Order: sequence, then C-alpha cells, then structure tokens
Amino acid sequence: MKFLRRTFVVLLHAAVLAAAVRAQPAPAEGQPPAKVLRYAFRIAETGFDPAQVIDLYSRIVIASIFDAPLEFEFLAQPARMRPNTAAAMPEVSADHTTFTIRLKPGIHFADDPAFKGVRRELVAQDYVYALKRHYDPRWKSPQLYLLENAKILGLSELRKQAIDRKQPFDYDREVPGLRALDRYTFQVKLATPSPRFLYELADASLSGAVAREVVEAYGDQIMAHPVGTGPYRLTRWQRSARMVLERNTGYRERFYDEHPPPGDERLVAIARQFKGRRLPMIDRVEISVVEENQPRWLSFLNGSLDLLEELPPEFAPLAMPNNLLAPYLAERGVTMVRYPRADASLSYFNMEHPVVGGYLPRQVALRRAIALAVDVPNEIRSVRGGQAVPAQSAIAPLTWGYDPAYKSEMGDHDTARAKALLDVFGYRDVDGDGWRELPDGQPMVIDYATQPDQQSRKLIELWEKNMRAIGIRMNFRTAKWPENLKAARAGQLMMWGVGWSATRPDADTFLALGYAGNKGSANLARFDLPAFNLLYEHQRTLPDGPERAAAMGRARDLMVAYMPYKIHLHRIFTDLAQPWLIGYHRNIFVREFWQYVDIDPALQAEAMR
Repeated sequence: MKFLRRTFVVLLHAAVLAAAVRAQPAPAEGQPPAKVLRYAFRIAETGFDPAQVIDLYSRIVIASIFDAPLEFEFLAQPARMRPNTAAAMPEVSADHTTFTIRLKPGIHFADDPAFKGVRRELVAQDYVYALKRHYDPRWKSPQLYLLENAKILGLSELRKQAIDRKQPFDYDREVPGLRALDRYTFQVKLATPSPRFLYELADASLSGAVAREVVEAYGDQIMAHPVGTGPYRLTRWQRSARMVLERNTGYRERFYDEHPPPGDERLVAIARQFKGRRLPMIDRVEISVVEENQPRWLSFLNGSLDLLEELPPEFAPLAMPNNLLAPYLAERGVTMVRYPRADASLSYFNMEHPVVGGYLPRQVALRRAIALAVDVPNEIRSVRGGQAVPAQSAIAPLTWGYDPAYKSEMGDHDTARAKALLDVFGYRDVDGDGWRELPDGQPMVIDYATQPDQQSRKLIELWEKNMRAIGIRMNFRTAKWPENLKAARAGQLMMWGVGWSATRPDADTFLALGYAGNKGSANLARFDLPAFNLLYEHQRTLPDGPERAAAMGRARDLMVAYMPYKIHLHRIFTDLAQPWLIGYHRNIFVREFWQYVDIDPALQAEAMR
C-alpha cells in the first residue's frame, strides 16, 4: 500500500509539472516565442542573499543575478579565470598581499523600486559594501571564514567592535584592507600573503556586487529580493518549490566568445556556432524543487524538463548502459554530458559531542571503527548507480593538491578491524542485548540526521546494516535539508551526511573542512587540532609548488588519522539535455551556465503537444 501511494504521488508530481509547462501563456501576436529553460533542483534552496547562504542550490541562482569582478571561462580546460565586471585582471603585489581591481564603467543594476526610478551604475563602493556585509554580525555569514582566513586588514577588528559594543556594524568606517580608491577602483590589502585570493573575487556568492540602498530598503526580507548586475533577475519565488528568473533587460552588452580546448570537437563546434551572439540567449529560467528522483526522471522523459542535472543513479542503467547513452535517447537527440565532480560526499562527527567527539584514543577509535564499517563499494553500487569512486581523503579530483596515488584507511571497508578496535577500547556489549555500550557501561546510541527523500532512505538502510554488523545502534532523525543545515551550523547535530563541492580548482576548499576558524561554516565537524590548524594556515600563504603540496599532504593525513569526517566518495555526474537545449556544457566552476545556452522554442513546443 505504501508503495502504491508513493507511486501515485510521484506520477501526480510529474503530471502537475507537465501541466504547468503546457499552461505557459502564448506569446503576443507577432512576437517570437519566449525561450524558456526548465529544470529541477533536487534539494531546496535557502534564499538569495550572498551574505547569508552557503548551500549549492541557492548559490546557483545567485550566480546569475549578481556579478563578481572575475569569472571562470565557460569552455576552458583546465580552469581559467578572466575579467567579468573588472576592466582587466587585478594588479597584484609581488608579495600577494595587495590586490587592486579596476571596474568597467557603464554597468548597471537591474531596475528596482529601491533605486526610486534612477538607473543605478555599478561602482567600486558596491564591492566594498558587499564584502563588508559578510563581517556584519547581523547576517551571520556562513562564508565569512573565507575572508577571515584571508586576513583583510581591519575588518575582523571592526566586526569584533560591533559584537563587543552590541552596536550595528559601521559600514562607513574605512579600514586599510578594503577601500574604494575612486569611483571605479577598489583595493584589498591582506595581513599575510594569499597567492590564490583571486579565487574569492570570482565567486558571486562571496564577492557579488550588492547595492546598499537595496539592502536598506528590504532589511530582513533581503533573501527574497536579490538585485544585481547579472544577466537575470528573480521574478517569482515560492520557497522550496519554484523559482522563476527572467532576462535582465538592462544587462550590459556582452557577447559569446569562448575558447575551448582544440581537441574537443563538440565544444569547438559550440564555440563556433555561438561566437558573437549577445548574452544571455535564454529569456526565462524556471526551476522546480523536486526532491524525489523518479518524478524528475519521468518529467525529463515526457519533455517537461529541458535538462536533467545529476541523472538519478537508479536510472543510470536505463539511460546509459555501460556508460554509453541509451539508443532510445540518442534517437531522440538527447545529449549526454558526463563529468567528475570536484566534491566529496561525507558524514561528519560532531567533535564537541560527548559520544562521537573528542581526541582521546578511545574516542578516535570509535570514529575509525564506524568509518571502517561503512561499505562504500556497496553504496556506490546500490545507491550511486556506480557513478562514483571511493575517497581516500577529503581532497577531491580536479583540484590542486589532489594525489591520485594516495591510499589511506579512509578508503577501507573492514568490519573485522572495526570490531577489533571497539573491543580493544572498551565498547562492548555489556548487557547481552546485541548492542555495544560505552566504555563506562552507559547505553550508546548514534543519532544521524537525514532527509525524507528516496536516496536518503537508501543510505539509511545501508547505515543500519553496516552498524548492526558491528553492534552499534543508530537512530535517524529526519528533517528538511535547510533545517538540518541550520542545526548543523549551530553544532546541534551528532552526525550528518552532506556533499561538499569546490568552487575553485584548489584543494584548500576541502582542507577548510578541518580548520578551527571555520567552525559553524565549512567545518561542521567543529574539528580543532592545533597541529592541523598550523599546517592549514601555512599552506595558505605558499605559492603552488612542492612545499605547499607537502604541507597539504600532512594536513590531509591528520584528517584521516583523527577521522572528524568519514569521506565516502567522489561523485561522477551525468547530465542529460533535450535536443532543443543547444550548446549545453558543464564547467563545475561556472554555476551561471544559463546565459551560455540557447533554446529552440519550436522543437520544445512540439515535444509538449
């Protein structure tokens, strides 16, 4: 009965989505049909204020509304940055502590009532204000750690003063580390060298330009009122259900000019086809939140979705047997794009929790035993559809610092060794009920946070089986993803499983998971090991090279040894694009791909008849 009810709900969801697509208003007579991109997020967003979000799906939307000074080229391989709103690449001092950015004049924010009818030009002060907002305690920025780690002169002190005095953050006070030098030039000065600080200036969710009058007009409602200089603007938002973005009619003149690697014939053809086209080419983007995999898959098959990001693993055998596009999809003209993701799927242990946390040998042994009991090969096979590789550490492929030859206990599945560790350190079944107790004889229950979607349910089944095999009782607490994120940041969860994706081609993104200064943001485990902290801080100041690689390797080894995270795997993603979605490509460091693709509305309409 439960299966039938779930199947009915899934089919109903897909039918409703298809009906909504068919119900789109017809264009006015004489007007060309709108080009609309339709696809689905599998996890709900949290909002669209760059200073308040850290989740991937919110940041995808933000990347097309707000402009960072720099950006990654869309078709470049390997990853390569270029100016966006900046007139040229920043001027960087020889010691990597001073960065001077000059902006292109004549860029404007999208129209908004906050501007009182005046067309608002982007100026250097907007970037100064946007970066300062991450330091304002009011917004509780989860990305503040990136800027504090960079040590911008004077801003952490300004934040501390606001906290200590319980006063509003003083945006008008100038600090030596962040100043507008003139209308179109701003400068960032750091206390210590940061050879990769330019990456922070290519992330719209960190350094996207924000107009102060917009924030002051909307106040605490700013999450629902994003106003930027990017190619799109948010026109509708039904929280955790639907987002609609439309072309920013005031967007600057910008033209397709991409440079793919010469050996990739498909990308070379795309670049040639679109060269000189004005961006964006899509008029509207419609995003639904569909947490269950089956309705997303069915909606793609019936043409209701133009793009299926992250092919659900259970449908991989149907869509891509032997990792090749299925003939029935190829005949329909579907494009398959496969790519490794610079990410890590992980489960964290709250290091401040009395049961799973701590640094004593017995506490480390418990985490190591739990990690050894996790059957990652089975997870890849039965839950991930074979679309992943086992992880040996937190550091993911496609980032500087990743070593494909590295092997560690992190990648082992060994139930016998897990049991032996528990026995040696006193985690035994004292009362004979089949479940182990703590060394002091008290009951031991591991609480694991999870979500109410199908993939999470499959992962729960694996966790139960793996923990039962070593005599550990595990309890699962289900909540929506945004609720779990809020609790995790506050240190209220014992364990939780998440994915962590790189926004830049550098392994610092993953080592940041263990740095004490990042507690409550990247460091959900709240890991705090002095030796690790020193290594992390040291590698940040070094240019890429053998010395930095060695420091990163030692830091990586400490994360494996103390096991604040069980890193499960690195995913391989497959996206499917309908034949009317033209020019689709996936660059994992470019979230704002919408502006680089086109839609054939006639083919799209034909599929929906």
